[in-house]
Amino acid sequence: MSSIRNVRPRRFPLASVAFTLLAVVDLPAALAQQAREPLPPVEVSPAQPRKPAARDAPGTRRAAVRRPVASAAPKPAAPAAAVQTPLNSNVVAESASRLGLTVRQTPATVEVISAETMREQGYRTVSEVAQGAVGVTSGDNPAEPSAFSMRGFTNSQINTLYNGIKIGPQNMTSRIVDTANLEAVEFLKGPASLISGEGAAGGAINFVTKQPHTGAIRNEADFSYDSLNSFRAHYGSGGSTNVRGLDYRFDISRSSLNGFVDDTYTRTFDVSGQLNYRISDGLKVWGAIEYREDRGKAYWGAPLVPIAFSGSHATTGIVSGNYVSNYNNTNLGAITIDDRTFNTNYNVLDNRNVAQEVWLRGGFELKLAPDLTLKSQAYGYGAERTWFNNEVEAFNSTTNLVDRERFYVAHSQRLVGNITDLIWDANVAGFDNRLVTTLSSSFLDFVRPGAAFPFPNDSVPLVNFDRGFYGPLTIQRQTARIDNEALSFEDRLKLTRSFALIGGLRVEHIGLDRNWTDKTGLEKAGFPFTKDWAPVTGRIGYTWEAVPGLTFFSQYATGADIAANNIFLLGPTQPLDLTTARTYETGVKHLFWDNRAEWSFSAYDILRKNVYAAAGGQALNIAGRQESKGVELAASVRPIEPLRLWGNIAYVDARYADYNFVGGSFSGNTPPNVPRIVANAGASYRFFTPWPVELGIVGRHVGDRYNTDANTVTMNAYTVGDVYAFVDIPKTVFNAVDQARLTFRVRNITDKRYAIWGDPFYPDQILLGAPRTYEISAAFKW
Repeated sequence: MSSIRNVRPRRFPLASVAFTLLAVVDLPAALAQQAREPLPPVEVSPAQPRKPAARDAPGTRRAAVRRPVASAAPKPAAPAAAVQTPLNSNVVAESASRLGLTVRQTPATVEVISAETMREQGYRTVSEVAQGAVGVTSGDNPAEPSAFSMRGFTNSQINTLYNGIKIGPQNMTSRIVDTANLEAVEFLKGPASLISGEGAAGGAINFVTKQPHTGAIRNEADFSYDSLNSFRAHYGSGGSTNVRGLDYRFDISRSSLNGFVDDTYTRTFDVSGQLNYRISDGLKVWGAIEYREDRGKAYWGAPLVPIAFSGSHATTGIVSGNYVSNYNNTNLGAITIDDRTFNTNYNVLDNRNVAQEVWLRGGFELKLAPDLTLKSQAYGYGAERTWFNNEVEAFNSTTNLVDRERFYVAHSQRLVGNITDLIWDANVAGFDNRLVTTLSSSFLDFVRPGAAFPFPNDSVPLVNFDRGFYGPLTIQRQTARIDNEALSFEDRLKLTRSFALIGGLRVEHIGLDRNWTDKTGLEKAGFPFTKDWAPVTGRIGYTWEAVPGLTFFSQYATGADIAANNIFLLGPTQPLDLTTARTYETGVKHLFWDNRAEWSFSAYDILRKNVYAAAGGQALNIAGRQESKGVELAASVRPIEPLRLWGNIAYVDARYADYNFVGGSFSGNTPPNVPRIVANAGASYRFFTPWPVELGIVGRHVGDRYNTDANTVTMNAYTVGDVYAFVDIPKTVFNAVDQARLTFRVRNITDKRYAIWGDPFYPDQILLGAPRTYEISAAFKW
């Protein structure tokens, strides 16, 4: 076993020092106040009904915060009136803390995007949601769907959670997820191992399914169709049943998202449901089930092509640089994307990309005493995934053909686990305190049959070729069994009305058993093997509300993840150590102007040690350190009732250090898919006519990025914009419908051609962003 120890660097961000000194100066006077505002007691019963929010600002989620429960009264207290803020800082983000803190009370950068915002901004998948978040980029590379980049880190360095549960590294387990069944998407920036465990160097992204509510039954239905012949449909219903204390939520959605490349599409199907049963004022039990499926024919990108070969078909503004093929080692020289390949599908005709997932969750919340609450949930998860594709598209400058190579892999994954929280509200030396002790455990069984080398391959002309079929398939087999146990503590000590200390510690055990057999069933050299890790990670920080609505925060946090990128594929000859990550972060969150304006700012410094990075194919290079420093700013304001303005911008300086290997060095280079600048901005104006109409425009800028650690090929910066208009149809038109909205949207209005993502394991090809499309949609609530 090895423990993770994090060494404090010599320098601390100057802004954080300044904020800390200000808090210390304020502390003696504040201590004399002896006036405190404790956290509300933990709720046991489900949320009470609330009025539908008119509209959320981008980056918002639920309008309600946790409602207080009176500890001495026999029945829960009535919920406090929720105040919607422009950046939704009143909402509780479960993936950021187990203390029941709102975004504004959390000493970290947290962003929560609500279902209402997803609908209004037209976010169809979680990748599109991420593109509207502060400093986040994404790409649906079919080898690793729903891949994200955040604060200089990508893919498996960012934990992907489903209702707070991790199912494995993002680059192995994530899929394209439609937003129809989601209540919110939560973004927690920076090392997040305290809450979600191993793998959170860059942060965590949590997908939250729609939850039951107490009150009258509410129904909703949504439909859309676009110029690529894509369609989406969703129906949802929830509320209280005739059985006293029993609430439900049910959602079903179907989509067919067609690609702009010939014969590419993704079809999704999702059914989810949950029952909450409030047995008494102090006990609630619940159960949830979800089935999710996606299947399609994948787009693997456009090949990098020599400008000299493309001639008049060469494009500018998409990629630039010089390149030597990673696959066939030929020198392409100055490269481009050939305009004849914009819609060309290099995949074989019998390709498929399929996944089926099933979730079972259930648990209880029990009030043991007025100040003591026990919460527990058990879960089971199963997934079957298959990739059967031509995955390599590498131009060969010797033959002037595109070399192709097939690959097949399948997953059979089973996961069971339990998470139990004990929440204690107490008074420590006269100060209000909340302590959450969490015990979690899980067991994962993973079977991975895959193609055995040599993989079928061929070469085809750049355009106008027979796509052919996969060819002969021989299979080898890998397995991974992972057990995980963790004990964590998280505490919030309220020293004054305005100043709180917040910290936590997580002690974790990870056990791995791996095996690998060849196509004849014989075990490969070094297999099977067993490895154990025991990382210790945590967080310490403060929040200081200097004046009402103005909150300063700082934190120091640590994380740990697998050095060789993927615990499921870890081999005995690869490095078997964990990397360590630490961050210093400081910032401010400000709500003002009678809740009509809100902004937030953060600065951070992240260091990750003992890093192993992709070198093309399945090879890894040693990168001793990865450093990331940056700032993020977000703001939203409603200067007058009809007008809303919002925007965000993020700057990050991410680079490798001590990245040396035989024949060269990548020290000082930027990791793949990490832009220095990411910015979003939007405006909308609402006309309060008998049929209210709203017009909106949204713009997005993403800076230059590289597709590999070598930094020889640049995916050029791009700016795209969407416009939309919707009309709300009065109830008098459809008496049975409370709300009806028709929306017309134009995506990528300038028809910009750009590179959206590059996979460092497939560096000979680049994924392009979608061209201009038109969409019409309708939404109904009753």
